Amino acid sequence: MIVTLTANPSIDRTVGLSEPLVRGAVQRAIHVVQEAGGKGVNVSRALAMSGVRTLAILPGDDDDPVLANLRSISLPFRNLPIGAGLRINTAVTEPDGTTTKINEPGPELSPGSLEELLAVVVAESDGADWLVLAGSLPPGVPPTFYTTVTAAVRKAYGPAAPLIAIDSSGEPLIEAAAGVPAPDLLKPNAEELSELTGIGTGDELEQDHELAAKACAVLVTAGVGAVLATLGSKGALLVTDAGAWHAVHPPVTARSTVGAGDSALAGYLLAHSAGERPENCLRQAVAHGSAAAALPGSTVPSLDQTTPTVVAVTPLKITQAVIVPSAIGSIAGPQQEEF
Repeated sequence: MIVTLTANPSIDRTVGLSEPLVRGAVQRAIHVVQEAGGKGVNVSRALAMSGVRTLAILPGDDDDPVLANLRSISLPFRNLPIGAGLRINTAVTEPDGTTTKINEPGPELSPGSLEELLAVVVAESDGADWLVLAGSLPPGVPPTFYTTVTAAVRKAYGPAAPLIAIDSSGEPLIEAAAGVPAPDLLKPNAEELSELTGIGTGDELEQDHELAAKACAVLVTAGVGAVLATLGSKGALLVTDAGAWHAVHPPVTARSTVGAGDSALAGYLLAHSAGERPENCLRQAVAHGSAAAALPGSTVPSLDQTTPTVVAVTPLKITQAVIVPSAIGSIAGPQQEEF
């Protein structure tokens, strides 16, 4: 069982254009797709599509459109009523796959609702293999919330606690990476990896895989169990204390990048839960992400829509002055290590 928490879920509305987006112009959509979304929801959708047991936890009233959509696709979920409507996120996709996103902030969660949500996550984590904490946090939620959840789940279940993966951005991601206890898996994209470590820019890390792997190694040295870094069309990296690998899929015709990173995380978790070796978990992550990019809107692929056999995986040897941060993003003295 893989449990996901989406603290700030949404209806993901994808608007497809037949021509490039022109700022200030009037353009007509050729299609509009609406699906329940938010990073954790997307991960659960992708897992369920491949026959993996999953439960999506999210705030939201029983009659909210997000929950109605989850019922329509028979995705198992547990919701916490909050007396407010959930947000709508809009993505505009151009013919070449370029995607422009406009995300609403979402409803504010009261301290009482936040405590209830934490209690639900702890209760539903009993017996789970993985707990995925994913997406932005709604207004009123402290950026340390994911670290609070991690600590509460591990305190409740000790050695039997599920492994914990975190996929977020901004302050919540920074706090999670530097938090105690650290997550078992962190999934940044190139821009987030740069922000976390102060190494390079997002574009530089997508182009320079060794530099990106060194940035991942910073996080592993700081205590994160493993880093799965997605690099857009340049594939993905996996770095653990046992090794580092880069993987890339042959080019696909991108229709929408919405949810591709979430699908990549689902692919990794699917393979890990099946007992695959780290490099094969990375292979399936890249296969899932590439398949998602080739689908419209925020559609997620099933396992049989992915092509892991065509993914090229390359081991990386990182011998460097590994930077040990006193806090993530704040660089301190070097130590020699080899990955």
